[in-house]
Amino acid sequence: MSNAPVSVNDRTYAWPKQPVVVVCIDGSEPDYIEQAIKDGVMPYMAKTLASGADLRAECVVPSFTNPNNLSIVTGQPPKVHGICGNYFYDRDADAEVMMNDPKFLRAPTIFKAFFDQGAKVAVVTAKDKLRKLLGNGLDVTSGRAICFSSEKSAEATMAENGIDNASEWIGREVPSVYSAELSEFIFACGVKLMDEFKPDLMYLSTTDYIQHKHAPGTPVANEFYAMLDKYMAELDAQGAVIALTADHGMKAKHTETGEPDVIFLQDILDEWLGEGAARVILPITDPYVVHHGALGSFATAYLPEDSRDEIIDRLKGVDGIMESLSREDGCAKFELPEDRTGDVILVSTAPKVLGTSAEKHDLSALKEPLRSHGGVSEQRVPLLCNRPLKGMDDGHRLRNFDVFSVALNNAQ
Repeated sequence: MSNAPVSVNDRTYAWPKQPVVVVCIDGSEPDYIEQAIKDGVMPYMAKTLASGADLRAECVVPSFTNPNNLSIVTGQPPKVHGICGNYFYDRDADAEVMMNDPKFLRAPTIFKAFFDQGAKVAVVTAKDKLRKLLGNGLDVTSGRAICFSSEKSAEATMAENGIDNASEWIGREVPSVYSAELSEFIFACGVKLMDEFKPDLMYLSTTDYIQHKHAPGTPVANEFYAMLDKYMAELDAQGAVIALTADHGMKAKHTETGEPDVIFLQDILDEWLGEGAARVILPITDPYVVHHGALGSFATAYLPEDSRDEIIDRLKGVDGIMESLSREDGCAKFELPEDRTGDVILVSTAPKVLGTSAEKHDLSALKEPLRSHGGVSEQRVPLLCNRPLKGMDDGHRLRNFDVFSVALNNAQ
């Protein structure tokens, strides 16, 4: 094992003096923790933030799960690591696909860099869609790396995950993917891994099922953050440096009557250009439609070449569109890879979401008024640490993907 600093993706990280735990609370708008502390349900966090660090940062836009988790674990925006959505149009394959295969990743993770220098690494995520990306490059057969999802914990093997049947190991049934228990499972595993596996670096990444359904300060939301508080206190008691951030925020996206407030882009473009002349891509798309109905505040579209400039300008006039940018301008503004982005990048205003065609969205599974994310309005996230910080650059634009640097380079 080397104790030398580790350099990866043009950033350098100090070797951990104590175990470092980074937590990504999926969908955690800053108000969730602020309100939970105010309501007295997070006593550990209230105490630790008084002496630690209570900062705010910006996430990557599109403010979706995959781009931001990969930014957090590479320390760079999507233009570097290549993961610019949960879902994209693969031009080479002429297919719309989930971007959850490591073949799409263009940069090594911080985990791999530390692992290669002898560190022990543990990664536990809620959804299996992230697991292979987060664990890319880790040799889980080495005895120094564990990587599994709570969703597929009962199927974990030593060869694939570095642990056999994590559900049996932790003594808990595999939770429903649509539950707060999916995230609690992660934290319980984190505490036991710290006790038994003793990682140098650990990453715990939750699901935003609760945040999609319950606003800050509501009883169910506060119950979730009280649970989080309990496990953070247990990790702190084990001597860990803990840094928490979020992959994105969360906002209400519905009308006064509770209906999703949607701009159906494919219907608009079909009317303007003819049916099928344009192709709308919703990067929020994933298998978990109960969360959001594939409706978020960021979209891209592929347009006929001879009408691109005109359509980009016309889209700017659509009520609820905050940004209508060319591929080049949008990718420069949001630090995205041009070859994985459409001809136009669209961001809606805070109360709105973007869809394809009305007939293509099955919203029957949405039992509560829609809460979602994806745009600039969900970009502000917490960045918290249980230790005071030193050496922070006051002029630096703080991003959620600075969290490993904060925990390793600045935490005292």
